[in-house]
Amino acid sequence: NGLLRDSVRRIDDDAVGVFVVFCDSTGFANRSGTVTTARMSSDKTGLTVKGYNSGPLGGDQQIGAKIVEGRIDLIIFFSDPLTAQPHDPDVKALIRIAQVYDIPIAVNKASADFIIKSDFMNKSYDHDVINFQKNIEQRANTL
Repeated sequence: NGLLRDSVRRIDDDAVGVFVVFCDSTGFANRSGTVTTARMSSDKTGLTVKGYNSGPLGGDQQIGAKIVEGRIDLIIFFSDPLTAQPHDPDVKALIRIAQVYDIPIAVNKASADFIIKSDFMNKSYDHDVINFQKNIEQRANTL
């Protein structure tokens, strides 16, 4: 996790975009992100980073699909909190699917540091995926 920690620190303060990680027993097997973030991350760190489409052009949905497939273990999503996102519904959908599949998501350098330095980064983690059908049944029983 040192490589990932260093790569997050080397990205400029004005970085925006989605950077995702899939881990295996050997560490960070795959790094990917939306196209601009992937290119910038690769340039600044020397790491190979797969680029998906830009967020407004479907990149957020591509990443969401990878979450559903179980191919993403961590999302680092830097955005400008003072600027409206033109693809805000896509961003919200990505955050929602990360919540459903219990995927950690960092939205700033501090939360990324906390996640990356966590003991959970060095061992297997069982995600608590929301059971949609059970959730609906429980809600129906409370009406």
